[in-house]
Amino acid sequence: MATETAQPSIGLRSERGAILGSLMLATGLVALDSTIIATAVLSITDSLGGFAQFPWLFSIYLLAQAVTVPIYGKLADMVGRKPVILFGIAVFALGSLLCGLAGSMVALIVFRAVQGIGAGAIQPMTMVIAGDLYTLTERARVQGYLASVWAMSSVAGPLLGGVFADFVSWRWIFLINLPLSAIAAWMLVRSFTERSVRRSQDIDYLGAGLLTLGAGAIILGLLEGGQAWAWSSPTSIGIFAGGGLVLVVFALVERRAANPILPLWVFTRRVVVASSLVSVLIGAVLIGLTSYVPTFTQGVLGTSALVAGLTVGALTLGWPLAASQAGKVYLRIGFRGSALIGSGLATLGAASTVLIDEHSTLWQIAASCFVIGTGMGLVATPTLIAAQTSAEWHERGVVTSANMFARSIGSAVGVAVFGAIVNSRVGETDHPAPQTLASAVHLVFVTVAAMAAVMLVASAVMPSRRADGTT
Repeated sequence: MATETAQPSIGLRSERGAILGSLMLATGLVALDSTIIATAVLSITDSLGGFAQFPWLFSIYLLAQAVTVPIYGKLADMVGRKPVILFGIAVFALGSLLCGLAGSMVALIVFRAVQGIGAGAIQPMTMVIAGDLYTLTERARVQGYLASVWAMSSVAGPLLGGVFADFVSWRWIFLINLPLSAIAAWMLVRSFTERSVRRSQDIDYLGAGLLTLGAGAIILGLLEGGQAWAWSSPTSIGIFAGGGLVLVVFALVERRAANPILPLWVFTRRVVVASSLVSVLIGAVLIGLTSYVPTFTQGVLGTSALVAGLTVGALTLGWPLAASQAGKVYLRIGFRGSALIGSGLATLGAASTVLIDEHSTLWQIAASCFVIGTGMGLVATPTLIAAQTSAEWHERGVVTSANMFARSIGSAVGVAVFGAIVNSRVGETDHPAPQTLASAVHLVFVTVAAMAAVMLVASAVMPSRRADGTT
């Protein structure tokens, strides 16, 4: 079985501190890379050209990451977590090197896909390893450590990106990952000894291929619909129809596969389904706020990009603070109670964004984001840990990856929904008037509030058992 430990100490100075540090550093690779590139748009396009193709740098990364997560989860349950995360770090580092050396926008887009393939292993494996190493009472604090990495990256990423782009070279946005990847891998190799039973099983190559093709087509259609092509165009209809057909074939194949890449029992367990639905909504709400709160503060209130970033940063400040205390809450009142409190706070904060208009202050917007982030910290961690706790070691990789995959789907759906909402009001102009932009983003906030309310309902579906197994 996986590495077990009876030591109650937690943190970077504990006996497991080196492993926790390596997990935080590995998480930082993915978290930093999701924000650091945003401030280098003009520098990259000035060097390589292809401004119209720039959105693909984000889309292809998200797509590659999302479709590979379930595959890595299954492999981790077969061969262990350590080889999977080391492979992910190696591929991510290779992609970073190639991005740093790219000579054209097309090449950079292709190499970003390589990065995404590596990130697809890193993000879920850090969660799975934490679930293996730490007891139920310890996991919330550990998840708080990991969540803090995302918070720090959300602030440090744009700043580092600006520094590299203005004073060194945009290529260092990617090349900085090389030493960080080397340190994370070295710490894992040196400190993490995994005593897992490797099961000799055939890999479901057909299922993996069908899942990648079908899910990839659906996510691609959601990401690019209404932008690269019209929603009602033959291209859009063909992508969605083709992706849906492939996923139907995938389900039929998985029913007969001896060792399915994504076992269908995942969709029959109440706790896994509920936690995945919550994760979908978390992904959608986050993408809506992080995309359009800065747009509102800049385009309507007239702030700078830095101030806009700090305003939405209140969201990522509340998240780790709440996540670090989530363990005390769910150990006392259970997973469902904790999720209900968290989703209730998120819904309250999201509802308050509906009151934001062109006369609102930055403090009002930041306060709404902070309340939402606090709620997210109380709902995201308990629902993930509840799903992990319901699974045996040989199932935990699949369960965790299903949760991460659901969040990616939520982000992709959110991009499509919110983009369509804003475009319906703004039209094709590159510089909408403040009043027009305020009206468009207001609809985004209304939709975010509705999604948060659905998340509250999904949290109520969670099993009522306490974390210690009692009712």
